[in-house]
Amino acid sequence: MMTPLASALQRWLFVVLAVAAAGLCPAATPEEKLAALGIQLPPVPAAIANYVPAVRSGNLVFLAGQIAKGPDGQFLAGKVGQDLTVEQGAAAARTCAIQLLAALKAEIGDLAKVRRIVRVGGFVNCPPGFTAQPKVINGASDLLVAVFGDRGRHARAAVGVAALPAGAPVEVELVAEIAE
Repeated sequence: MMTPLASALQRWLFVVLAVAAAGLCPAATPEEKLAALGIQLPPVPAAIANYVPAVRSGNLVFLAGQIAKGPDGQFLAGKVGQDLTVEQGAAAARTCAIQLLAALKAEIGDLAKVRRIVRVGGFVNCPPGFTAQPKVINGASDLLVAVFGDRGRHARAAVGVAALPAGAPVEVELVAEIAE
């Protein structure tokens, strides 16, 4: 038989678990979610041409396209669907998103200021006839949703191109709405 205290604790635990399951508990910050995913933001990559990594206009931040760097600091290269698999392309797109988050944090100081990821543009270096661009760019989109939850859901374009700077397999850009 349960004591009154044990019964009360059991009811309290049930309520806490129900509230958590309903998503009513405060969410972790984007930085905490990145840490939980084992992601440390890299230094913001230097621009490789005449542009800046981020431009603010009102409460929108437009981020220049990022091409993925490998663990050795060198740009990844190759055509998805020819030199790289769709999965490798998606991993490159995920890396681009991590680099974009680094640029966004450098611009706004705290990723908790992000109200919404508004739009993502994804470009996939691929051969003619390749049609899995959306699956490749999901590498970036999935990460943004993992970090920001519903605020990370965005409008998107995923297009195939004949070539990208430095022979990159993927380039990803984004627009974020921030709290002033």
